[in-house]
Order: sequence, then C-alpha cells, then structure tokens
Amino acid sequence: MARLVERLVPDELWELFRRVVPETVVIRPQGGGRRRAGDRECLAAIVFVATSGCTWRQVPPVFGPAWPTVYRRFARWSADRVWARLHRIVLDELGSRGELDWSRFAIDSVSVRALKGPLTGPNPTDRGKNGSKIHLVTDRSGLPVAVGISAANTHDSLALRPLVASIPPVRSRRGPRRRRPGKLHADKGYDYPHLRRWLRERGITPRIARRGKETSRRLGRHRWVIERTMSWLAGCRRLHRRYERKAEHFLAFTALATTLINYRRLTK
Repeated sequence: MARLVERLVPDELWELFRRVVPETVVIRPQGGGRRRAGDRECLAAIVFVATSGCTWRQVPPVFGPAWPTVYRRFARWSADRVWARLHRIVLDELGSRGELDWSRFAIDSVSVRALKGPLTGPNPTDRGKNGSKIHLVTDRSGLPVAVGISAANTHDSLALRPLVASIPPVRSRRGPRRRRPGKLHADKGYDYPHLRRWLRERGITPRIARRGKETSRRLGRHRWVIERTMSWLAGCRRLHRRYERKAEHFLAFTALATTLINYRRLTK
C-alpha cells in the first residue's frame, strides 16, 4: 500500500498539501477507539477516484481507509476550499520558478454530460441532454490558471468576466505578484464589445476572433494550447461525465485535475 500511496501522492505533492491541510491528531481522553485514517492515504484514494473514474464504493481497500471515510474527507475538504488553496500554492511554485508565461493567456470551455443537480442544463451541442460546462483559462504554454463550472446552456461570454477576475495573484520570480496577462485569446463566442472594453480597462489586450471576419485557421494559431489542455483534463476520467450532484464536488474534481497538470510541470 505504501508504494501505491507514494506513487499517487509523491513526497513533494504531499508537502504542498500539508501546507493547506495540516494533519489533525485526535486525542481521546477515555482511550480506545479506532485510529484516525491518515490524510495522505485519503488523498491518494481521492486521486485514484479522480484519475480512474471509479465510484466511491470501488475504492480499493489497499489504501486503508474505507470508502465512506474517504468520501467524508473529500466532502469536508471541498467545503473548506482546500483544492482551490492547493491549486494556488502550486501556481505560486510555478511562478517563483518562472514557469508561467504571462504574455498571452487563452480562455475556452468544454461540456460534459451530467446527472441532475445545480449548475446543469440542456446542452445545445448534445441534443439538449443535461450537462455541465468547464471553463478554463491557461497561460501561453497551456498551464491552467483559473477554472470554473456552469450549466451546459450557459453562453461562454458570460464566464469571461468572473473567470478572469478569479485569477489569483501569483508569485513571480522577480517583483510583485501578478494576476493579469498581457493578452487574452478567445474564439468568436466571446466577440462582444463590452468584453473587449472590460479587458482593456484592466490592461489586458483582447485577442478575440471577430465573427464573419476572421477564419478558423487564423484563430488556431495561438489557441491550440488550450485545446491541448482540454485533452489533458480528459486524463482525469472522473471529468468525462459529471456524476456529482453537488456542484462544489464537481468543481473540486476540476480543481484537483488542474492541480495535477500543473504539478507535473513542477517535477519536470
């Protein structure tokens, strides 16, 4: 079991995780009781669920904690926004090493089928079947910087403002923290004057394809990196379809997937 846990949660990732969730020691004055399941074992089981796409009941007993314990720990960490804080810490590590390229960002979305629950709706590109949408902002090399979710029938343009505004202040190799890119590339779904004006007011140069004027061939010159990132997200099989009825749980899996993508860059 130790080898599997260390493979899913390497020492460096575990040290980063401990900065947002310190291990809690439970002391029972009366003595007795069961030993508290370790946070690292629970985190490894959650990563296994995210990457394999299995259900909570299919968590192998080799991890140690039973699946109800793993799910309760996941739900509590999601409510405490642990995954968002972990993503931000990994971004700080990338920024301090100069791995983030702020010269050009890209924004896009992908839709997945979903069960009933908040932030779901009829997908206009999938015969009206119920679904959710994952919105993503990446840097020039395709590293995810901000992520959000919405109903599948939400127009992409409605997600630009909150998603760009949610970019956290990231540590730089030199100078103060930074949270605004030089340019933002987007497809024709974001071609609205008020969005261009909003970006310029924040010192971001919009590079949005204009409907009826620019071809798809020119559009893909700089936006292919975010399409590649979407394929990286597919490596998290739990995101192939939304099984979580609670929106915060689905958002937690997307944040965990983007964190793992950025962590792989740290280990290169």
